[in-house]
Amino acid sequence: MNFAEEILNWYHINKRDLPWRTTTDPYKIWLSEIMLQQTRVAQGMPYYHAFVESFPTVADLADAPEEKVMKLWQGLGYYSRARNLHATAKKVAYKLNGQFPDTYKGLLGLKGVGDYTASAIASISFGRPEPVVDGNVYRVLSRFFGVDTPINSTQGVKYFKELAREVMHSSEIRDYNQGIMEFGAVQCTPQNPNCMFCPLSESCQALKTNRVKELPVKIKKTKIKHLHFNYLVPVSPSGATHLRQRTSKGIWRNLWEFPLLESEKEPTLSEIEAQLDKFPVITKVRTVFRFNETPIVHKLSHRHLHTVFWIVKLKDELKDGISFSKAEEFAVPVLIAEFLKTFKNSYF
Repeated sequence: MNFAEEILNWYHINKRDLPWRTTTDPYKIWLSEIMLQQTRVAQGMPYYHAFVESFPTVADLADAPEEKVMKLWQGLGYYSRARNLHATAKKVAYKLNGQFPDTYKGLLGLKGVGDYTASAIASISFGRPEPVVDGNVYRVLSRFFGVDTPINSTQGVKYFKELAREVMHSSEIRDYNQGIMEFGAVQCTPQNPNCMFCPLSESCQALKTNRVKELPVKIKKTKIKHLHFNYLVPVSPSGATHLRQRTSKGIWRNLWEFPLLESEKEPTLSEIEAQLDKFPVITKVRTVFRFNETPIVHKLSHRHLHTVFWIVKLKDELKDGISFSKAEEFAVPVLIAEFLKTFKNSYF
């Protein structure tokens, strides 16, 4: 059995109709690859269409205000991707005459572009014989060849990259790379892979040795940290509120949010009230009450955020207050966007 040929044959029959599959434009390939990092196709598709419509070219994206880019990205998560996307667009548009590098090495020089993304763009847009190795490819290769080297170990990363290069179809690299990723996403899935109707089943080592559920092997490294986010939502007599921009490094940098109290455990109402004077914008408080009884759990890769919104009714107007309708126009984390919709409908 020729592994690469079987992947190509399967792909030509089963490939999904996706918009970035009908083009070799490096801008659109790059856009789709950045968006689909740690994001499912179904979730990323509307964002891809929105970005292409708003920014048809890399120059359009480069010229856009950061606020607009972040607002369009809202809800897609991992916001550093959006900031890197904007920075790279500016580099390509302003320093590279609007042309993406056409080699793997050149693409690695772009912010937010690592081994996988550089290989994907180089092969799909420019036909360079560069193997892609993403989560889907790790799974297909480890199962088919029966490799139990951890995919997130230094040895594993090197081994699978070499194996991917060894078995790739160089002359049809565009379709092959998309094919093996598609095969992992649709056929050789993490849970309940369709082994019964798999064209590779006769030679699949994991299937032969009953190890499909065990492969690929991944070392568990991260310990989840639980944090409590307490958003203080000022509400003036006229119904105005206040947002501030998150400037600290880390999650949601440059996004807008309500005044925030972070804690390692869930605070009581009296504990919240005792800390209100930390925020100059919150003065002459009339009353404070909890909006959501059950904390909203927002799961990030290394942290789970247990979020409660506290409504802080004020006696006086806010100096730089904005309406809740206006607040919906700001680029905010998705959990604040959801709160704004719910609060506006229930309060006004």
